Amino acid sequence: MSAELFLEIGTEEIPAGFLPPARKSLEELLRKEFETARIPFTTMRTFATPRRLAVAAAGVARRQQRQELSISGPPAKIAFDDQGNPTKAALGFAKTNNVEVSELKIVQTPKGAYLHIAKVVEGQDVKGLLPDILTRVINAIPFKKSMRWKDLDVRFARPVHWLVALFDGEVVPLRFGELESGNISRGHRFMAPEPFAVSGVEEYLREAEKRFVLPEPEKRKEIIRRDIDATALRLQGRINRDEDLLEEVAHLVEFPSAVCGSFEEKYLQLPRELLITTMRENQRYFTLTGADGKLLPHFITIANTSAKDPDVVRRGNERVLRARLADAMFFWKEDQKTRLESRLDLLKNVVFQARLGTSHEKVMRIRELSVGLADRFAPELAAAAERTALLCKCDLETLMVYEFPELQGIMGREYALLEGEAPAIATAIYEHYLPTQAGGELPSGPLGSFVSIADKIDTLCGCFGVGLIPTGTADPFALRRGAIGILNIILAQGFPLSLRLLVGQSLDLLKDKLQRSAAEVEQDVIEFLRLRFLHILTSQGHPPDIVNAVLGASFDQPVDALKRVEALAGMKQAKDFEPLAVAFKRVVNIIKDGVTAPVSTALLNAPSEQRLQQAVAEVQEKVAARRRQGDYPAALEMIAALRPAVDSFFDEVLVMDPDERLRTNRLALLTSVARLFAGIADFSKISE
Repeated sequence: MSAELFLEIGTEEIPAGFLPPARKSLEELLRKEFETARIPFTTMRTFATPRRLAVAAAGVARRQQRQELSISGPPAKIAFDDQGNPTKAALGFAKTNNVEVSELKIVQTPKGAYLHIAKVVEGQDVKGLLPDILTRVINAIPFKKSMRWKDLDVRFARPVHWLVALFDGEVVPLRFGELESGNISRGHRFMAPEPFAVSGVEEYLREAEKRFVLPEPEKRKEIIRRDIDATALRLQGRINRDEDLLEEVAHLVEFPSAVCGSFEEKYLQLPRELLITTMRENQRYFTLTGADGKLLPHFITIANTSAKDPDVVRRGNERVLRARLADAMFFWKEDQKTRLESRLDLLKNVVFQARLGTSHEKVMRIRELSVGLADRFAPELAAAAERTALLCKCDLETLMVYEFPELQGIMGREYALLEGEAPAIATAIYEHYLPTQAGGELPSGPLGSFVSIADKIDTLCGCFGVGLIPTGTADPFALRRGAIGILNIILAQGFPLSLRLLVGQSLDLLKDKLQRSAAEVEQDVIEFLRLRFLHILTSQGHPPDIVNAVLGASFDQPVDALKRVEALAGMKQAKDFEPLAVAFKRVVNIIKDGVTAPVSTALLNAPSEQRLQQAVAEVQEKVAARRRQGDYPAALEMIAALRPAVDSFFDEVLVMDPDERLRTNRLALLTSVARLFAGIADFSKISE
């Protein structure tokens, strides 16, 4: 027979962002405890509201699984003396495992005769194990920040006020701080604060709902989604979908109730992103758009109560929002009194990073890099690139961005348009921050791409140059995201850009800031980019061995490297690829670093080496031409055609001939073969 386990931890309001990871950890911790303790179960569910974390496990065994142990001990030759008496080794082994010496057996192993114990450990009653298990689980739940309260020697996200711990409907006795577990839970703080008894999870869910608590976040999200959609439909609008906001709001309430409010239409003249940010970040409101895609002067808030008079809630929220929008309107008008370019000098007072100087210094470096990129790939955009670079950080000195830092770039774009800057420059000011997240939107054109690459490579090289290198747990300057952004922009725009050249130019501009040698920083940054590039390519579904083979040959130009990955991955689908890879791996492994001596046709004695030399000579220029054109499928096809000649060579010729002249000449011939694909892929890294 099995039973149900139910645990509820009742608290003061836990921050919404703490709950999803805590819920996940609660399940993982209990699963691990059950696994360690050999306690089978069938299913597990978790629950979370601002005032509670709970878990329910069904089909929990009443007794541990029995354990059959097979334990090896010390060698037999040291376990017994010449008279057959047990030594300290045997006695200690028996004592450690709680058996008599007479129960020890000697078994033969490949390493010799060893002591051995085969025993069965019977399972214990699970109910007796649960107090310790649940106590460990509660104490182990991790939070970004934990609290102590009173003078108790326990920590949790917020003070704990009650504990429900039940196994098969009976209380599991445990303590947390000064609390003892029981079967009493509590309803909604305001609408039904009185305690109520529970005997199991299903009763708990029913009784909690009667008391205006919905413990399942998924159910609360479903209700919120339904209610905001219905409200939007009534207003002839559409909800601006925001799953992150939905997730957060669902963890802010125990019993969601949608309330719709409005604001004055005059505020619609403010930038769309500003309005959405104000309502989302400050108030956790959902926003609506009309059929034309423009914002409607309405919002939807999710209350934690079922208000008797929703108008009171609506008016209260409208009053708060009105004050925030009035502030935003003030900032909007004040900022327009000073042009963006006039704020450039103010950046001399803004520290980008203590060891890397001011934001003004950074802008000057961005300008140099941006113009350099434009000169190479789109000379007609050089002037626009310089203008964009000079203006790209100026909105940092606006009142609006000071109040809403997440609007940097957006406000720069809006103010630039108002000041009559070219739309392309205004757009590029915004786009130079892209992408803002993994897999996020990239700059739409070359102008924004130039400035974005310049900004990110400056940050990357600068941080590496002063020792601010990401660790496994910390990346405060988002260097990983920046590096991935650089690579994705280069790939999206198709820039034939040398990473080593880009890094070198950036480090040259940073030379008076570096606290490490430029050569060392360059090596570290290039390797950092290589690892990010490897991740990008493998996450796109390219075979890891193909990616490693290509990057092992060269990855300085990401666009070119991607072409080689795609070409080699396509070739790998062919039936005869495996023997082809084996043949070329053999070439690479034999020549090692290769030889510099030219091939002497006079020393080619065997017909097979003559045929191989002739075949290589016929395709060398053709392969080189295809490589210059970036036609790697054709180049690889030509190289693959050499396989029969390579196979015949290995079958008929002794490469490492005792005659040094013949040996060197044959290695030179194989080196000429390897040079055909040296810049395409390292075949030694391809798995067979």
